[in-house]
Amino acid sequence: MSKIAIVGGHGKIAMSLTRQLTGRGDEVLNIFRNPDHGQDVLEAGGTPLVFDLEKSDADALARNLEGFDAVVFAAGGGPDAGIERKKTVDRDGSVLSAEAAVTAGVNRFVQVSAISVDEPVADDAGDQWRAYVDAKRDADEELKKTALEWTILRPGGLTDDDGTGRIQLAEKLERGRIPREDVAATIVAVLDEQGSAGKVWELVGGDTPIKEAVSSLS
Repeated sequence: MSKIAIVGGHGKIAMSLTRQLTGRGDEVLNIFRNPDHGQDVLEAGGTPLVFDLEKSDADALARNLEGFDAVVFAAGGGPDAGIERKKTVDRDGSVLSAEAAVTAGVNRFVQVSAISVDEPVADDAGDQWRAYVDAKRDADEELKKTALEWTILRPGGLTDDDGTGRIQLAEKLERGRIPREDVAATIVAVLDEQGSAGKVWELVGGDTPIKEAVSSLS
């Protein structure tokens, strides 16, 4: 049994990840901002922790991470959040969570980013999209500077379709779509594969079984 903390623990990927991890006997701590979401987390098998990344600090978060085996950062300001929250959640929240993991002695860190964030943003992209891409890219770059055993996953367009258990995984891919359930299953496979540390992978729907895709590149 492993102890996994999920930052952004009420998001759709996080909830699927919680069900998958607790279903096999792992202990999951779900960290989220809205106290109304606690019952959802309990029903998924997780332990709720109400914690606002934008109103606290790394030391406070670290106290809740002591004794854990890994941290998964799956938080985001959301599509309706303003430009400033792209910075304070998607970027700064990641930096704070990584700092907290280091302080707590949690070496493993998996980050959910987004496909193609290293590519130039189109001139006609809106300010919201540009801010989102900048925040995700900057969060990834800051994570790479740490001594954590990090893995960065960059999924394509997310859907609520049932997972297929099959993906395409590589350092660089064409844009595509992928069920959130398959992203969560890929996180599980990454957590199980120590050789995935230090990797940055993009993922979309594909034909390769998830565990095989992860192990073949690790």
